[in-house]
Amino acid sequence: MMLTLRPARPADLGAVEALLDAADLPLQGVADHLPHFLVAECEGTLVAAAGLELYGTSALLRSVVVNENQKGKGVGAELVHRLVERAGADGLEALFLLTTTAADYFPRFGFVRIDRAALPAELHASEELRGACPASAVVMRCIMERQP
Repeated sequence: MMLTLRPARPADLGAVEALLDAADLPLQGVADHLPHFLVAECEGTLVAAAGLELYGTSALLRSVVVNENQKGKGVGAELVHRLVERAGADGLEALFLLTTTAADYFPRFGFVRIDRAALPAELHASEELRGACPASAVVMRCIMERQP
């Protein structure tokens, strides 16, 4: 089975939303930020997705989702790794995320728990911070390493 990672296209929106819906993850704001999503495709079917919402020098990592049949194969990790790499290459200073179920997953990528009050003000424009994610969600930050 050949797995292809690629930037999301407008035609992927329905499949990305179906993956998120199946995983009980928020759909709000996905369409607006789809150009900053990566997807994984297997034999013509989308099996995973992850995206960024860009806000100045920061971004929100969101919608990291993997189809049940592909879990445990490193697909999600590869998508997150590529988005973190891209954020650093694009000169972003930090990535943030909200999670209710995966706080133990993200430290391997450099994310640490922070207080919600430490979020940059511009991130409060995100649907995820305006109610799509519960107030109980864990907030995490990854400071980008400066490229020489």
